Amino acid sequence: MNLKQMTSWGKSQTAASEVPEPDNSDQCLTTLVEGTALAMPKIDAKIYAEFRGTATRMAMQIPDRMENSERLAVVKTILHQFENYRTGVETALWERQKGWRSLTATLIRGLLTAHGVNVDSPIAVPLIEGIDSLTTGDELKEYRSLLDDFLSKRAATTNSTNPLALNVADKSTANDNAAGLMGGGAAVERLKKVMERGGGGFVAIFRLSCLTMVSQRFGLEAVQDCLMAVSSFLTSSLHSDDSIFHWSDSSLVAILQGRANEQILAAELHRIASKNGDIHVNIGGRTVMLRIPLSFDLTPISSFRTADDLYKLSLHGTK
Repeated sequence: MNLKQMTSWGKSQTAASEVPEPDNSDQCLTTLVEGTALAMPKIDAKIYAEFRGTATRMAMQIPDRMENSERLAVVKTILHQFENYRTGVETALWERQKGWRSLTATLIRGLLTAHGVNVDSPIAVPLIEGIDSLTTGDELKEYRSLLDDFLSKRAATTNSTNPLALNVADKSTANDNAAGLMGGGAAVERLKKVMERGGGGFVAIFRLSCLTMVSQRFGLEAVQDCLMAVSSFLTSSLHSDDSIFHWSDSSLVAILQGRANEQILAAELHRIASKNGDIHVNIGGRTVMLRIPLSFDLTPISSFRTADDLYKLSLHGTK
């Protein structure tokens, strides 16, 4: 190749290299709009559909060739539509959150009322008013624990409102009950020893009336306070050699020795029961006075074939 040919070839290569690449920035802008719109979260179906429709129309209307000033105007319009979508979504989320909070508060009020709890009481206020401040996962977890604690306690109270549950015989020998006395199992053991020695006397089952109503109105703790007060009263009123035990959540059993006459003993117990005064219990920080009627049944020890018959007596006599 001579110099002239080389010069001509170099000019042709230079001219080819100076041909401008096609400007595809507008196409990139269209792709960006469509892709970004597609990636936006679908929070509210209606708002999302309107936004996608607007974004698609804008993408289709972008010209193939635009001046920089026109391109900037299009970008501003697109950003404005994204801002509108964000505002709409935030409003939808707020309305949804407010609706769920209101619904939850209504359900909690209904739950409290169903359990006989005053919605203005100290136990109810945190469960109702606390809903409006729940925003983080930790706050929701803490509230859930508070609600679970309430439900577990009310479940125990609900069981105690069942008359059958209140009168289930305590067959344990421990003193871990509300009365602070040894359980019915210890009463059976005591009766067995008395029968083995051939001792006489009577078995008295003391029943506390109205505890179902007390449980429904004031809760399990009030029932336990009543049982504890009556237990203390009977322990101090009976003879020192008498034995008294926790029989159920609504009754106590006493083994009374050294009594031969049932009528005299019945008169003695009637006098004791009539002196059972008012019981003061603490309900939600306030003192409530309750009067719990006290009744009893007497059974001679000589009528028992075995000490375990005491359980049959209790079940037969439960009202």
